[in-house]
Amino acid sequence: MAFSIGDVTPTIRLATEQDIPHLLPLMRQLAKFEQYIDVFAVNEEVLRTQGFQKNPPDFQALVADAEGTLVGMLVFYLVPFTATAKPTLYIKELYVSEAARGQQVGEQLMRAAAREATSQGCGGLRWTVAEWNEAGRRFYERLGAQANPVWIDYGLSGEALTALATQERVA
Repeated sequence: MAFSIGDVTPTIRLATEQDIPHLLPLMRQLAKFEQYIDVFAVNEEVLRTQGFQKNPPDFQALVADAEGTLVGMLVFYLVPFTATAKPTLYIKELYVSEAARGQQVGEQLMRAAAREATSQGCGGLRWTVAEWNEAGRRFYERLGAQANPVWIDYGLSGEALTALATQERVA
């Protein structure tokens, strides 16, 4: 049975280690939605080690807590060195459960991320969104975000990463 938040207003707060069992299912749901569940390797131990035992942590997360049920998450990390000489808060994942969509949970999480960025002295907030995710793009634009027309997102992984790492020179 799906959780309905109804009249409950979620509390937005930083995730704690105790949230791990409830945070991981949200991450899995996002991986299914964004179609990378086949390579999703995050488990409770990874979250514990990388987010709550390392100092500084590899990531932090804001959660939307509706009376003990997590209905949304925003995973982020700081990029400490940028051309502006100020850090940037980079949003890695934003996900709101289906039961909580349309109730401004995503906007509350984004506002909390903006507050976190300003409190950390950041000069900006950045993230990527899948080109096919039109609803996500409309949501971000409604908040005032603009797509970056200059930079193209590139990446290396798997065999391509290994090949580049082991080659003396790229032909």
